[in-house]
Amino acid sequence: MSQDSQPAYRRILLKLSGEALMGQQSYGVDPDVLAQVAEEVSELSRMGVEVGIVIGGGNIFRGAGLAQGGMDRVTGDHMGMLATVINSLALQDAIERAGRFSRVMSAIRINQVCEDYIRRRAVRHLEKGRIVVFAAGTGNPFFTTDSAASLRAIEINADIMIKATKVDGVYDADPMTRKDARRYERLTFDEALEQRLGVMDTTALVMCRDNGLPLRVMNMFSKGDLHRLVMGEPVGTLVEGSRNE
Repeated sequence: MSQDSQPAYRRILLKLSGEALMGQQSYGVDPDVLAQVAEEVSELSRMGVEVGIVIGGGNIFRGAGLAQGGMDRVTGDHMGMLATVINSLALQDAIERAGRFSRVMSAIRINQVCEDYIRRRAVRHLEKGRIVVFAAGTGNPFFTTDSAASLRAIEINADIMIKATKVDGVYDADPMTRKDARRYERLTFDEALEQRLGVMDTTALVMCRDNGLPLRVMNMFSKGDLHRLVMGEPVGTLVEGSRNE
């Protein structure tokens, strides 16, 4: 690989929603979507990029939704954590079928199916070229997987966090329902918070802002965009810094 074609980032944290794994299905995991995601992140790994991934569990269970239905919130969140473990194991399998080594590390103890999350061990896996999938969120109820992604990205000293969604960036309105919705090329964390743009939850955004971790929001299903982003092209919406900087 020539100097000009070197990746712009050495280590990334990719945040995937559980719903994204459903594809066109109404529940569970679409094998074709899983294979596409696995191939794209495996390509980055082959280029020498160290890849960490956090996946949500909304395609199986969402703790907050279960709580709205009357279930105890802590119980619902624990079920949601287990849903992320299921998704993580599925992605690990797909990555290894794509030819790369992968490790699932869980924030809750579930040793018979995956490793416990230990920060130094996770970093070592990344340094060895293994794709690390962080499961079970933060291991605590009341925290979203967005917050878990921010936390893990900061802990592993990622250069950037990438939130992969079904749209190609951050808009001032829902682009699925508003044809006149405007996409932002760049935002500060303060702007995203004040305008309540739904980029990520408040805790996640504040963690990124306070720790100087840039965030890019992109469409995971636009083929090749993840590669172009990692190579330094302005894909999606960049969220960074604060208004005072």
